[in-house]
Amino acid sequence: MNKILEQSLLYDFYGELLSEKRRNIYEASMFEDLSLGEIAESEGISRQAVHDTLRHCEKALNDYESKLHLVERFLKIKSEVSEIERLASLEGSEKENLEKIGKIASTVIGEL
Repeated sequence: MNKILEQSLLYDFYGELLSEKRRNIYEASMFEDLSLGEIAESEGISRQAVHDTLRHCEKALNDYESKLHLVERFLKIKSEVSEIERLASLEGSEKENLEKIGKIASTVIGEL
């Protein structure tokens, strides 16, 4: 998966677990595309402190995911729902497609 997309998903799921200061720095870097120098100036800290904070945020977000697996589960369920949509639009044996949809739906419900 694309690193930017992966970091965005991790932030969407776990960003609120970061401190407000760390969230501000992370958002400035990832979503506003500010440089380390620009962030350092606006936060009144050194570029090295910004760099260290960003690395700490990435590590924390990855650690949360390794323990909770919320992004992994979300992506799996999204894929399974996409498969249900695909099967629902297929021509062919309606009974066979419904059986497959039922199995996928049971898997999704089991994941929740």
